[in-house]
Amino acid sequence: MDDSQSGMLQTVFISFYMIFAPVFGYLGDRYNRKFMMIFGIVIWIIAVILSTFCAPGHYYLFLLCRGIVGIGEASYSTVAPTIIGDLFVGAARTKVLMLFSIAVPVGSGLGFICGSTIALITDSWQWGVRFSPILGILCIIAMIFFLDEPARGANEGSQQPGDDATLWEDITYICSIPSYVLVTLSIIAAFFTIGTLSWWTPKFIRFAYTIAMKKDPTKAEVNYINLTFGIITCMSGLLGVTMGTLMARSWRDGKGLFKNCKTDNADVLVCAIGMLVSLPFFFAALMLAIINVNVTFACIFIAILCMCWTWAINVDIVMSIVIPNRRATALAIQSLVSHLFGDASAPYITGMFSDWVRGNNESVYGHFYSLKTALYIPTFMIVISGSLYLATSFFITSDRKEALFLMNAVDPNAQNLPEDQSNLVRPESPDSTVFDNNDDDDDDIREIEFEPTDDDDGIPTIDSRRLSAGLDLLPPVISWRLEDEAFPISRSATNVNSSAIYQNLASLRDAESSSDEYESVGDSPRYWLPRA
Repeated sequence: MDDSQSGMLQTVFISFYMIFAPVFGYLGDRYNRKFMMIFGIVIWIIAVILSTFCAPGHYYLFLLCRGIVGIGEASYSTVAPTIIGDLFVGAARTKVLMLFSIAVPVGSGLGFICGSTIALITDSWQWGVRFSPILGILCIIAMIFFLDEPARGANEGSQQPGDDATLWEDITYICSIPSYVLVTLSIIAAFFTIGTLSWWTPKFIRFAYTIAMKKDPTKAEVNYINLTFGIITCMSGLLGVTMGTLMARSWRDGKGLFKNCKTDNADVLVCAIGMLVSLPFFFAALMLAIINVNVTFACIFIAILCMCWTWAINVDIVMSIVIPNRRATALAIQSLVSHLFGDASAPYITGMFSDWVRGNNESVYGHFYSLKTALYIPTFMIVISGSLYLATSFFITSDRKEALFLMNAVDPNAQNLPEDQSNLVRPESPDSTVFDNNDDDDDDIREIEFEPTDDDDGIPTIDSRRLSAGLDLLPPVISWRLEDEAFPISRSATNVNSSAIYQNLASLRDAESSSDEYESVGDSPRYWLPRA
């Protein structure tokens, strides 16, 4: 096979994957996800085994099997993160998603290592491929006996009922989230780079090795290159996903090195830093390939390490900005567009550009320099990805709060905080009351204005936007106007005792009361807003 045909194998696989991902995503938001994952793994096992029996000359049959493998992977890779999202919440979810994401680079690395080793021992690439379905069978057994289908959003206190929305309505809602759109565009650029790197790096290194050693590599040397790249992929993925996740969580919580610079934008900032830091190392790998192969491997290791910072964080971001019964669809759509314009097209585009640059030059030098030139394309995509992650930081906080509002839930990362105990209700005037943190810093005050309004029928109305639990049970003459940060979102609103609110604000029930009554209330002692 030439470079274009080799790249087409990956393109067909990803194309089938991205076509069926939205289907499984839509079904995953409505039906049993456990059964869908089992079905997908069975399809995957059958397709992998059948592909090993394709005789030489049956290239298109092999392409078909490769595409069916993509269908199987679309089923479980789309719905599995949503099950994790429903089983865990907050910091625990972040850590479990980290472990889930580690499986991708570790699995890829083990695939290179085990596949190459078995193929070398048996002198047959088919047996190297047949090894992986054994692991799939073990996964099916584990899911049948140990996995239960969790309720969607229950661990986050979501009070959303089931619905029968159409796929188009799901897409409209998901695409209205700015952070989701920007992160998806970032992933497209990142996947283009990762797809190109994972597919063409071993071949690029083989050409560089041949030029540096001035001889064609033996079968053992080719196996060494594949084995080394597999180890690099495995270790850099393992360390990169772990580093990125722990760094983002520590930065977001203000712990360790980040205790003085806590920020809710930590997730996207870590992703941006990871992509931009990987750029010089990826570029150095291209420049140093024929000078020192070992240094090239080291640069590739660091580049993949930094790019893998984003993997678990991307899923965690989607879990935090999309409501539970839309998450599978959101992940599926993200997979579709990111693979379509990312790693599905990247290997083929890179291979086609390499063939165009090389022309009729079939020498090893021609192959090396044409592929090196083609690999400059993903370097630009790294810059685009990092820039889009930075742009996401302007929207992600508000999008998270919007998702919590739609779920009628609270931020799991802010539940049971020590400062919750010091929240006070202080009626001060006939126009406002104040939630205070019992200090003199006016920046910490959340002012809630009382604005009695009537609708067309003369009936008092209430706007309780971004409130949950007992807070929206306040008298209907009260209209809540929340300014910079909604109190119930940043505090544990579900722990509020609504009856206590009625008692503390009893004198404010009547919007027509005299100003003297409100002044006397304003002079009264502050009331503590107790837990349930």
